[in-house]
Amino acid sequence: MIRSYIALGSNQGSPLAQIYGALNALKRLPGSRLVGQSRLYGTRAVGPGQQEDYINAVVAIDTALSADELLTALQRIESHHGRQRDIRWGPRTLDLDILLYGDHRIDSPRLSIPHPRLGERRFVLQPLADLDAELARQHSKLDSADIDALDDDIWLLDPDQLASHAE
Repeated sequence: MIRSYIALGSNQGSPLAQIYGALNALKRLPGSRLVGQSRLYGTRAVGPGQQEDYINAVVAIDTALSADELLTALQRIESHHGRQRDIRWGPRTLDLDILLYGDHRIDSPRLSIPHPRLGERRFVLQPLADLDAELARQHSKLDSADIDALDDDIWLLDPDQLASHAE
């Protein structure tokens, strides 16, 4: 089994429901086990045009799937949730990115691990730090390794408010 970290994001089509749906699908991945989940964060969209805010999180899974098999499974989950790949960094119903796959380094036309922008965005580093602060610091491209210094707009979502909007 290989420990893998996956970023989740959504800003279309009931984002909270999309995130919860993805979490349920990740729990059912063959040969895999969900072992950790970050808190949920609200973040300003990074990308073209006026977009709604995102809900972001990171999960840790232990998986027997190869990195390529894991990517294929994640893309199936995205498609099931209506993901369309029309505009780079455009709005999306669901975005699932492999951040880390053990300590493997992969650079293929289909997959880059560690994720190429892992260390640049607080909306990924902050939830990763919820699961493993040292790992987040190791992959941060900051000299000070202070994730809070990143200028992305991000806020912790209140679990009580989320519970009332979960459906």
